[in-house]
Amino acid sequence: MGGFPFRTLFLWAGIFSLCEARPRGRILRGQETPAHQRPYMTSLQVSGKHICGGFLIADQWVLSAAHCLQDAGNATLQVLVGAHSLSEAEPNKRLLGVRKLFPHPNSSVENIYNDLLLIQLEERVSPSADVQILPFQREDRSVPAGTQCEVAGWGFISNTGRLPDKLHHVELSVISNTVCNTRIHYDGSITEKLMCTESKRKDSCKGDSGGPLVCNGVAEGVVATGARVCGNWKKPGIYTRIPPYVDWFDSIWAAAHQPTEGPQAVTVP
Repeated sequence: MGGFPFRTLFLWAGIFSLCEARPRGRILRGQETPAHQRPYMTSLQVSGKHICGGFLIADQWVLSAAHCLQDAGNATLQVLVGAHSLSEAEPNKRLLGVRKLFPHPNSSVENIYNDLLLIQLEERVSPSADVQILPFQREDRSVPAGTQCEVAGWGFISNTGRLPDKLHHVELSVISNTVCNTRIHYDGSITEKLMCTESKRKDSCKGDSGGPLVCNGVAEGVVATGARVCGNWKKPGIYTRIPPYVDWFDSIWAAAHQPTEGPQAVTVP
Protein backbone atom coordinates (compact mmCIF):
# COMPACT_ATOMS: atom_id res chain seq x y z
CA MET A 1 0.00 0.00 0.00
CA GLY A 2 1.24 3.51 -0.80
CA GLY A 3 1.10 6.58 1.45
CA PHE A 4 2.00 6.93 5.13
CA PRO A 5 2.43 3.81 7.27
CA PHE A 6 -0.49 3.32 9.64
CA ARG A 7 1.65 3.87 12.75
CA THR A 8 2.99 7.16 11.38
CA LEU A 9 -0.54 8.33 10.71
CA PHE A 10 -1.64 7.17 14.16
CA LEU A 11 1.20 9.02 15.89
CA TRP A 12 0.48 12.18 13.90
CA ALA A 13 -3.18 11.97 14.93
CA GLY A 14 -2.14 11.49 18.53
CA ILE A 15 0.11 14.55 18.47
CA PHE A 16 -2.66 16.61 16.86
CA SER A 17 -5.18 15.49 19.48
CA LEU A 18 -2.74 16.46 22.25
CA CYS A 19 -2.53 19.94 20.77
CA GLU A 20 -6.30 20.20 20.42
CA ALA A 21 -6.85 19.01 23.99
CA ARG A 22 -4.48 21.47 25.63
CA PRO A 23 -5.96 22.48 28.96
CA ARG A 24 -3.61 25.48 29.38
CA GLY A 25 -2.57 24.40 32.87
CA ARG A 26 -4.38 24.32 36.25
CA ILE A 27 -3.51 23.34 39.81
CA LEU A 28 -5.97 20.53 40.52
CA ARG A 29 -6.35 19.31 44.11
CA GLY A 30 -3.44 21.40 45.31
CA GLN A 31 -3.43 23.97 48.09
CA GLU A 32 -2.98 27.68 48.54
CA THR A 33 0.69 28.62 48.74
CA PRO A 34 1.86 30.58 51.81
CA ALA A 35 1.98 34.22 50.76
CA HIS A 36 5.08 35.12 48.72
CA GLN A 37 6.79 31.78 49.27
CA ARG A 38 7.18 31.34 45.48
CA PRO A 39 8.60 34.83 44.69
CA TYR A 40 9.76 33.76 41.21
CA MET A 41 6.18 33.26 39.97
CA THR A 42 4.69 35.68 37.45
CA SER A 43 1.25 36.07 35.93
CA LEU A 44 0.97 36.79 32.20
CA GLN A 45 -2.00 39.12 31.77
CA VAL A 46 -4.18 40.67 29.09
CA SER A 47 -6.44 43.58 30.13
CA GLY A 48 -5.80 42.73 33.77
CA LYS A 49 -6.85 39.09 33.31
CA HIS A 50 -4.54 36.16 34.05
CA ILE A 51 -3.97 33.92 31.03
CA CYS A 52 -0.78 31.98 31.82
CA GLY A 53 1.99 31.51 34.31
CA GLY A 54 5.68 32.26 33.98
CA PHE A 55 8.74 32.68 36.16
CA LEU A 56 11.72 34.96 36.51
CA ILE A 57 15.00 33.44 35.28
CA ALA A 58 16.94 36.73 35.19
CA ASP A 59 16.28 40.27 36.37
CA GLN A 60 14.74 41.28 33.02
CA TRP A 61 13.61 37.90 31.69
CA VAL A 62 10.62 35.63 32.21
CA LEU A 63 10.26 32.09 30.86
CA SER A 64 6.82 30.82 29.85
CA ALA A 65 5.11 28.71 27.15
CA ALA A 66 4.87 29.79 23.50
CA HIS A 67 1.24 28.72 23.19
CA CYS A 68 0.33 31.48 25.66
CA LEU A 69 0.72 33.93 22.78
CA GLN A 70 -2.24 32.23 21.13
CA ASP A 71 -4.30 32.95 24.25
CA ALA A 72 -3.16 36.58 24.21
CA GLY A 73 -4.09 37.12 20.55
CA ASN A 74 -3.37 40.67 19.39
CA ALA A 75 -3.91 42.20 22.83
CA THR A 76 -1.18 43.89 24.86
CA LEU A 77 0.62 41.41 27.11
CA GLN A 78 1.82 42.47 30.56
CA VAL A 79 3.60 40.58 33.32
CA LEU A 80 2.64 40.75 37.00
CA VAL A 81 5.52 40.18 39.42
CA GLY A 82 5.65 40.05 43.22
CA ALA A 83 2.06 38.83 43.56
CA HIS A 84 0.31 36.32 45.78
CA SER A 85 -3.21 37.66 45.27
CA LEU A 86 -4.17 38.76 41.77
CA SER A 87 -6.64 41.35 43.07
CA GLU A 88 -5.44 42.62 46.45
CA ALA A 89 -2.92 45.42 46.99
CA GLU A 90 0.51 44.06 47.93
CA PRO A 91 3.69 46.01 48.69
CA ASN A 92 5.97 44.63 45.94
CA LYS A 93 3.41 43.72 43.30
CA ARG A 94 4.02 45.40 39.93
CA LEU A 95 2.47 45.06 36.49
CA LEU A 96 5.28 45.42 33.96
CA GLY A 97 5.32 46.03 30.24
CA VAL A 98 7.04 43.78 27.72
CA ARG A 99 9.93 44.91 25.53
CA LYS A 100 10.17 41.83 23.30
CA LEU A 101 8.70 38.36 23.00
CA PHE A 102 10.81 35.44 21.79
CA PRO A 103 8.79 32.29 21.10
CA HIS A 104 11.02 29.35 20.23
CA PRO A 105 11.46 29.40 16.43
CA ASN A 106 10.34 25.76 16.15
CA SER A 107 7.24 26.12 18.32
CA SER A 108 3.89 25.71 16.59
CA VAL A 109 0.17 25.76 17.36
CA GLU A 110 0.05 22.47 15.44
CA ASN A 111 1.98 20.42 18.00
CA ILE A 112 3.28 20.31 21.55
CA TYR A 113 7.00 20.56 20.84
CA ASN A 114 9.47 23.39 21.61
CA ASP A 115 6.72 25.16 23.56
CA LEU A 116 8.85 27.87 25.16
CA LEU A 117 8.61 31.64 25.28
CA LEU A 118 11.26 34.08 26.52
CA ILE A 119 9.90 37.45 27.60
CA GLN A 120 12.13 40.49 27.90
CA LEU A 121 10.58 42.96 30.34
CA GLU A 122 10.67 46.70 29.72
CA GLU A 123 12.75 47.15 32.85
CA ARG A 124 14.85 45.17 35.27
CA VAL A 125 13.17 44.01 38.46
CA SER A 126 14.68 44.77 41.84
CA PRO A 127 15.05 41.66 43.98
CA SER A 128 13.09 41.66 47.23
CA ALA A 129 11.50 39.15 49.58
CA ASP A 130 8.58 38.93 47.11
CA VAL A 131 10.50 39.06 43.83
CA GLN A 132 13.26 36.51 43.21
CA ILE A 133 14.94 34.72 40.31
CA LEU A 134 14.49 30.95 40.08
CA PRO A 135 17.58 28.95 39.07
CA PHE A 136 17.03 26.57 36.17
CA GLN A 137 18.70 23.31 35.23
CA ARG A 138 21.55 23.61 32.74
CA GLU A 139 22.79 20.01 32.89
CA ASP A 140 21.03 17.89 30.27
CA ARG A 141 20.14 14.82 32.28
CA SER A 142 16.80 13.20 33.06
CA VAL A 143 15.08 13.73 36.39
CA PRO A 144 14.77 10.26 37.99
CA ALA A 145 11.32 8.70 38.07
CA GLY A 146 9.71 9.12 41.47
CA THR A 147 11.32 12.50 42.14
CA GLN A 148 8.88 14.78 43.97
CA CYS A 149 8.47 18.09 42.15
CA GLU A 150 6.11 21.05 42.41
CA VAL A 151 3.99 23.19 40.13
CA ALA A 152 2.45 26.52 41.17
CA GLY A 153 -0.02 28.81 39.45
CA TRP A 154 -3.29 30.74 39.36
CA GLY A 155 -5.05 28.31 37.04
CA PHE A 156 -8.33 26.47 37.59
CA ILE A 157 -8.56 24.58 40.89
CA SER A 158 -11.48 22.34 39.87
CA ASN A 159 -12.86 20.81 36.70
CA THR A 160 -15.84 23.15 37.01
CA GLY A 161 -13.53 26.00 36.00
CA ARG A 162 -13.23 27.75 39.39
CA LEU A 163 -10.33 30.22 39.36
CA PRO A 164 -8.38 31.16 42.50
CA ASP A 165 -7.37 34.70 43.37
CA LYS A 166 -4.31 33.49 45.28
CA LEU A 167 -1.39 31.33 44.18
CA HIS A 168 -1.81 27.58 44.57
CA HIS A 169 0.69 24.73 44.32
CA VAL A 170 0.72 20.94 44.07
CA GLU A 171 3.39 18.25 44.49
CA LEU A 172 3.69 15.67 41.73
CA SER A 173 5.93 12.66 41.07
CA VAL A 174 7.98 12.40 37.91
CA ILE A 175 7.30 9.37 35.74
CA SER A 176 9.80 8.07 33.21
CA ASN A 177 9.45 8.83 29.51
CA THR A 178 9.39 5.09 28.92
CA VAL A 179 6.23 4.78 31.01
CA CYS A 180 4.77 8.02 29.61
CA ASN A 181 5.26 6.64 26.09
CA THR A 182 3.30 3.43 26.68
CA ARG A 183 0.13 2.95 24.66
CA ILE A 184 -2.16 3.63 27.62
CA HIS A 185 -0.57 7.07 28.00
CA TYR A 186 0.94 8.87 24.94
CA ASP A 187 2.09 5.97 22.76
CA GLY A 188 5.49 7.26 21.67
CA SER A 189 4.73 11.00 21.40
CA ILE A 190 6.98 12.05 24.31
CA THR A 191 10.44 13.00 23.05
CA GLU A 192 13.66 13.47 25.02
CA LYS A 193 12.87 17.20 25.20
CA LEU A 194 9.69 16.51 27.19
CA MET A 195 8.99 15.00 30.61
CA CYS A 196 5.89 13.81 32.46
CA THR A 197 4.44 13.76 35.96
CA GLU A 198 1.69 11.70 37.51
CA SER A 199 -1.87 12.95 37.04
CA LYS A 200 -3.97 10.79 39.34
CA ARG A 201 -6.49 13.32 40.73
CA LYS A 202 -3.66 15.87 41.23
CA ASP A 203 -2.49 17.70 38.14
CA SER A 204 -1.47 20.89 36.34
CA CYS A 205 -3.82 22.17 33.60
CA LYS A 206 -5.77 25.28 32.49
CA GLY A 207 -4.17 28.60 33.46
CA ASP A 208 -0.88 27.17 34.76
CA SER A 209 0.78 26.83 31.36
CA GLY A 210 4.20 28.46 31.33
CA GLY A 211 4.81 27.91 35.03
CA PRO A 212 7.86 25.98 36.26
CA LEU A 213 8.15 22.36 37.29
CA VAL A 214 10.48 22.77 40.27
CA CYS A 215 12.48 19.77 41.49
CA ASN A 216 14.87 20.15 44.43
CA GLY A 217 14.68 23.94 44.18
CA VAL A 218 15.55 24.11 40.47
CA ALA A 219 13.28 24.62 37.44
CA GLU A 220 13.50 21.46 35.35
CA GLY A 221 10.54 22.01 33.03
CA VAL A 222 7.77 24.33 31.87
CA VAL A 223 4.08 23.39 32.00
CA ALA A 224 3.01 22.54 28.45
CA THR A 225 -0.06 20.31 28.17
CA GLY A 226 -1.96 17.24 29.34
CA ALA A 227 -5.50 15.83 29.14
CA ARG A 228 -8.63 17.85 28.46
CA VAL A 229 -9.98 16.68 31.84
CA CYS A 230 -7.14 17.13 34.30
CA GLY A 231 -6.52 14.55 36.98
CA ASN A 232 -6.97 11.70 34.47
CA TRP A 233 -4.28 9.16 35.40
CA LYS A 234 -4.11 7.91 31.82
CA LYS A 235 -2.91 11.31 30.58
CA PRO A 236 0.04 12.52 32.67
CA GLY A 237 1.00 16.18 32.74
CA ILE A 238 3.53 17.09 30.04
CA TYR A 239 6.36 19.58 30.52
CA THR A 240 8.99 21.01 28.19
CA ARG A 241 12.40 20.17 29.63
CA ILE A 242 14.61 23.21 30.07
CA PRO A 243 18.20 21.88 29.65
CA PRO A 244 17.97 21.15 25.88
CA TYR A 245 17.19 24.84 25.29
CA VAL A 246 19.92 26.49 27.37
CA ASP A 247 22.00 27.35 24.29
CA TRP A 248 18.94 29.06 22.79
CA PHE A 249 18.47 31.11 25.98
CA ASP A 250 22.11 32.16 25.90
CA SER A 251 21.93 33.17 22.23
CA ILE A 252 18.85 35.32 22.88
CA TRP A 253 20.48 37.03 25.84
CA ALA A 254 23.71 37.65 23.96
CA ALA A 255 21.90 39.10 20.93
CA ALA A 256 19.65 41.26 23.13
CA HIS A 257 22.74 43.16 24.23
CA GLN A 258 23.86 43.84 20.66
CA PRO A 259 22.95 47.30 19.32
CA THR A 260 21.73 46.18 15.87
CA GLU A 261 21.15 42.56 14.95
CA GLY A 262 19.39 39.96 17.05
CA PRO A 263 17.18 36.86 16.87
CA GLN A 264 13.68 37.04 15.48
CA ALA A 265 11.26 38.55 17.99
CA VAL A 266 7.54 38.97 17.98
CA THR A 267 6.39 42.59 17.87
CA VAL A 268 4.71 43.59 21.11
CA PRO A 269 1.22 45.01 20.44
